[in-house]
Amino acid sequence: MNRSHSELDGLEKLLESLIKMVGRTNEKVDGLSKRVHQLEVAASEQSFPKVYSFIADATKPEELENA
Repeated sequence: MNRSHSELDGLEKLLESLIKMVGRTNEKVDGLSKRVHQLEVAASEQSFPKVYSFIADATKPEELENA
């Protein structure tokens, strides 16, 4: 495998470039995975109706009968 010095330099630069591209792609995939998880959590929270009850001076049953 007789390659010239310039060819080896070119291959080394190409390899470095590919490694950087893969690293950036992995970062983007990680970011997208986190966002998908956030959206899944938000969607699951919205699918359950929330019931709020407020208790302020709860009426006693005998008061209801007299009303």
